[in-house]
Amino acid sequence: MVAVMDVRRAGERYLGGDRAAGIESLHAFSFGPHYDPDNLRFGAVIACNEERLAPGAGFDEHPHSHTEIVTWVVEGELTHRDSTGHATVIRPGDVQRLSAAGGVRHVERNDAGVPLAFVQMWLAPREPGGDPAYEVVRGIADSTPYAVPEAGAMLHVRRLAAGERTAVPDAAYAYVHVVRGAVRLGGQELGPGDSARITDAKDLEAVGASTGAELLVWEMAG
Repeated sequence: MVAVMDVRRAGERYLGGDRAAGIESLHAFSFGPHYDPDNLRFGAVIACNEERLAPGAGFDEHPHSHTEIVTWVVEGELTHRDSTGHATVIRPGDVQRLSAAGGVRHVERNDAGVPLAFVQMWLAPREPGGDPAYEVVRGIADSTPYAVPEAGAMLHVRRLAAGERTAVPDAAYAYVHVVRGAVRLGGQELGPGDSARITDAKDLEAVGASTGAELLVWEMAG
């Protein structure tokens, strides 16, 4: 099979949040009032939200269920609290995962004195229900993929210098999100906030542009 790549630009994201409250959200998939039946999911990914919180701003306690919620902090510090008793501060380089399972409530805030930016990705589990779970991996390395077996997915973090190459995993579905910098992928240049949805990914490489790049790459089974 030949890989099929669908590039979505940062400017195409749905604008959400509440700027008056210090919250700016950009949604890559159908979300809340921005309902789009043709953009509900790709593979296991059902949301990829870029969030910016001003100092003191945040999301008050709210519920989730049947969702694997994976968070990557770009800058600043994210304070997390949930109904299972976890209270944590997440910093750049950390991967946080909250398995909502049968139901959980959490709070996300910027309690630091500097702006906070993070990418939050939601994945659909293969089986509903179960007990909530929480995990943080501090300072994840490029060579250490992060597995989310409940969703049949693996997260790869890639930090590329100018001209450096990295393979996109061969997979039924691969989702590439550019956190910062720019890359060349499949004959196209992707910048900050751009993403690529790749079906039947095989023998693809991403090449860092002159600025270098940081990528989040989901490898997903069919």
